[in-house]
Amino acid sequence: MDKIVTFGEIMLRLKSPEHERFFQQPLLEATFGGGEANVAVSLSILGKQGVFVTALPDTPIGEGAVSAVRAHGVDVSFIKRTKGRMGIYYLESGANQRPSNVVYDREYTSISMAKPGDFDWKTIFNGAKWFHITGITPALTESTAALSLEAVKAAKAAGCTVSIDLNYRKKLWNYGKTAAEVMSGLSKYADVIIANEEDIQKSLGISAPVDVTSGKLDTNAYKALAEIVKAAYPNVSVVAITLRESHSADYNGWSAAIHGKTGFYVSRKYEITDIVDRVGGGDSFSAGLIFGLLEYGDDEEKAVNFAAAASCLKHSIPATSI
Repeated sequence: MDKIVTFGEIMLRLKSPEHERFFQQPLLEATFGGGEANVAVSLSILGKQGVFVTALPDTPIGEGAVSAVRAHGVDVSFIKRTKGRMGIYYLESGANQRPSNVVYDREYTSISMAKPGDFDWKTIFNGAKWFHITGITPALTESTAALSLEAVKAAKAAGCTVSIDLNYRKKLWNYGKTAAEVMSGLSKYADVIIANEEDIQKSLGISAPVDVTSGKLDTNAYKALAEIVKAAYPNVSVVAITLRESHSADYNGWSAAIHGKTGFYVSRKYEITDIVDRVGGGDSFSAGLIFGLLEYGDDEEKAVNFAAAASCLKHSIPATSI
């Protein structure tokens, strides 16, 4: 069974019921989630051995998060219990023309205070085939950025394929360095880059040669964009770009493109007309892509189609658990 390691923050998610605004009722639904944890869970559901690495407070809330991940067969044995608190994010689901709203409360969390040397990467990566991280983790603090760099270096030294979902989050980059300064260094160790056009622009400082924000998808523009990324980062063999057309909060067009070792391919396009929950849609794409590249080898067209289908399906599933 392929062992895939992911590293990042898992948070308590507090969501207003259904599509209500915050505190229309004195209720918030509590679940757990985080990009890298979601990927580990999805891969375990698909039959791989997901391993999730993080730091959490030694409290009942922290243990609740561990239990939620473990319930899906993920290896949680490398999670550290440390000082600090658990991050929280509040979610208000959008509807029709009203967009979703996310409020973060993640300062002084256990993972944000973790530093290089806190994890035994040699042991963690023993027998692993793949390592996955997102741009969220290095955005938290200068310390987590250094720790993320340590992790990708250790993964490469262990012979792992390294994937990075650039996942730009403007609200998080607040400690004095830009996303491009940090992510360009991390991306030098990546084999697979996963992103949308904004992620590439903000995290790598690379712009498309033509306008890809006009509302009409031009696959040639995305092919050219992927070629620029691969030219800038010769170590990267695969660039996967998610293509979302946001007609409203409930209705999105969804597809993806991949520029890999064998060529450039565009997946089937899905018209998702009744979104139940789009949170985690990108993570399910990442998990689907990792699974597809491991399972289908050089059939990269099949891999990107599997990833797009997995993500489309996630849009129909509410996050009642991770």
